[in-house]
Amino acid sequence: MQKSQQINVSYALLALVAILLFQSWWTEYHSVEQIPYSAFEQLLDEGAVAEIRISDRFLEGRLKRPSPGGRDRFITTRVAPDFAAQLKQHDVVFAGVIESTLLRDVLSWLLPVVFFFAIWMFAIRKMAERQGFGGLMSIGKSHAKVYVERSTGVTFDDVAGVDEAKAELKEIVDFLQAPKQHGRLGARIPKGVLLVGPPGTGKTLLARAVAGQAGVPFFSISGSEFVEMFVGVGAARVRDLFEQARLAAPSIIFIDELDALGRARGTGQFGGHDEKEQTLNQLLSELDGFDPSTGIVLLAATNRPEILDPALLRAGRFDRQVLVDRPDRAGRVQILRVHVRKVVLGADVALDDIAALTPGFTGADLANLVNEAALLATRRNADAVTMDHFTGAIERIVAGIEKHSRLMSPDERRAVACHEMGHALVASSLPGMDPVHKVSIIPRGIGALGYTIQRPTEDRFLMSARNLKDKMAVLMGGRASEALVLGEISTGAADDLDKVTEIARQMTMRYGMVDTVGQVVYDEARPQFLGDGLAMRPVLREHSEATAREIDLGVKALVEEAYARATTVLRERRAVLDAATTLLLERETLSAAELPFGPRPPTPPTPAQG
Repeated sequence: MQKSQQINVSYALLALVAILLFQSWWTEYHSVEQIPYSAFEQLLDEGAVAEIRISDRFLEGRLKRPSPGGRDRFITTRVAPDFAAQLKQHDVVFAGVIESTLLRDVLSWLLPVVFFFAIWMFAIRKMAERQGFGGLMSIGKSHAKVYVERSTGVTFDDVAGVDEAKAELKEIVDFLQAPKQHGRLGARIPKGVLLVGPPGTGKTLLARAVAGQAGVPFFSISGSEFVEMFVGVGAARVRDLFEQARLAAPSIIFIDELDALGRARGTGQFGGHDEKEQTLNQLLSELDGFDPSTGIVLLAATNRPEILDPALLRAGRFDRQVLVDRPDRAGRVQILRVHVRKVVLGADVALDDIAALTPGFTGADLANLVNEAALLATRRNADAVTMDHFTGAIERIVAGIEKHSRLMSPDERRAVACHEMGHALVASSLPGMDPVHKVSIIPRGIGALGYTIQRPTEDRFLMSARNLKDKMAVLMGGRASEALVLGEISTGAADDLDKVTEIARQMTMRYGMVDTVGQVVYDEARPQFLGDGLAMRPVLREHSEATAREIDLGVKALVEEAYARATTVLRERRAVLDAATTLLLERETLSAAELPFGPRPPTPPTPAQG
């Protein structure tokens, strides 16, 4: 019997019971005659009353023989005996009033129930939903947000900078749209596709574009929504989600932040039977169980692939892993073209120059950059967004907002100007370094008292030892300039020293670029797409104290060499350094065209042998 038929039968039984109860009450009600109290006393005097039942307000009894109306039962309301006797003396017909207390009795029982039910509905239920329980009837139900083709509004035309990933996913779209044509040689559609990449690179956007391009229902849910306090609830939600997808096939299931659900299993405190592992086991079972010919594709995204369970990544489950990496310079230009469609641009805006100033930016970063530039132009009442607005937005994102209210003493301003101009002059003097774009001593952000921005001329995917040493020399240019011009050093180089030390440690322990240590790797970098943290630090391999000493000496030698090179460059161009520092103190900000020294033309780096 179907569920709807069961519900109809239940309603019919309830209606029948209600009719029978009403009929019983109606029969009993009409078999009792209501009489005045004076008539009761008369019947009592005549000896016609057979039995009587007494309550606080009523007298209910039975007559020895039926009344002319055929009723042998009666009911009357009690009257005070003294008052009744007085009325009887004057031959007055008197009767008590029977008050109906049905409504009061029902309300006295119903109102508390309604009150506590309302408290549960508006208070306890809300708290339970925030904790992830939901209503009792919703346990096990999927919380997936269903999108259809007209709702996503995203196609491959809205995704740029990830051409390789789009090509991989376009095949999925073709399979969904014409499964027979693409399966004519025996090929089957991949069961699962895992999108891997740093945050903000467009993994979710790509999944929505696949659904929008294929025109199929899109079931989207976060991995954390499967995890509940009650064991088995998450597994039930996995089953419910796949059941909904089967009914809507062909369809796409998208699980965002898969690492929240698919973390590698272990024995753990509960012997491997906790809620997360049960949910993961159910997901693995569903991946093995559904037939790809039905047109269901599972897409998932994560930025922590190194912690996923190996059972998820084997062939037959997530058949493909698609890398969605940070875009290169050409990709950034394509992404900027997508995001500036609705922005009024000035005539001087060159998207290629903006892409050159934003190395390492993801798609989300570039979208934020365009929005910040538009907001900056709006605040300045401009008619269009110009290149200056984009430059200001980049500086705001990279270095923070300008703090004109932060007042520095003349000595501090001179120290900051000397420091920043040291970076700029060393960067312009060394061949192959990125040209300086802007130098400023206006404080920004939390602790930046000044900044120097370089504009890369090309994306670099390989760094030679000479490139790394030049970069270290530029970082040490600020400290060297302070020591050379001011005769003392300050705390302004703390961040520079941290970066230089990290580069030197990587050259020594990972890249094998120090002869005294040798070409041996002493740390193992884990593949990860999130920022540095305690959980993401490299794993140090065991080595002797003598090796540790050689590593420390190698790191120190690299840092000292960078400082010596920066000092040599600045000493040779001391007059230029003093003139540039004075000019920077006067104007506070200098662009590339305003610098009193011209940059040397960049030379391509020497390719490494290997």
